[in-house]
Amino acid sequence: MGLISLLFSNPITFLILVIPLLYSVIIHEVAHGWVAELFGDHTARYAGRLSLNPKSHIDPLGALALLFVGFGWARPVPVNFYNLKNFRLGLICVALAGCVANILLATTAIALLRINALASYDLTASILFVIARINITLGAFNLIPIPPLDGSKILMGILPANAQRVLISLEPFGLFILLFLLYTKILNPVIDITQNFIFLLIGLVLGK
Repeated sequence: MGLISLLFSNPITFLILVIPLLYSVIIHEVAHGWVAELFGDHTARYAGRLSLNPKSHIDPLGALALLFVGFGWARPVPVNFYNLKNFRLGLICVALAGCVANILLATTAIALLRINALASYDLTASILFVIARINITLGAFNLIPIPPLDGSKILMGILPANAQRVLISLEPFGLFILLFLLYTKILNPVIDITQNFIFLLIGLVLGK
């Protein structure tokens, strides 16, 4: 039953899990819009999507998936990539922004966990651990180069024009390909390796 059962059996644990997950996804999306604005596209601002207010970002299906499956999503922040100054660099940076935001959130949570005064409180430690784990998972998952994930746009910014067209042609089927790969667990080793790399990177930044 995913998180929905926790809502009735253990509301505190439900909030510990849901609130960090919700805002991790929202910050991921806002980061896309913020970096797009730095590169000259103001679509997200005009659409009111640079706000951290959940009302601006909640996707009904994604919210239901969060409750019943334990993994959800927000409405993608609109970006007009043709407005970006330096298209390729802008495309890569905008796509990377969400994952970088998640990695920074995870890094902050792990850094706070290392402070004994905070880690000694069970509730605080649990929340920080959840924030770190969720954001490492989100960052790793979104780096997969399959549409509609961010990794596909990063790859598109690197590929030559002919290869870009091939990747664009896969976009209508990307979600189905992704669901199939997740269902068959083919992606699990890739996600695990990427998560371990992110965790190693955070360890290097924080000096282990």
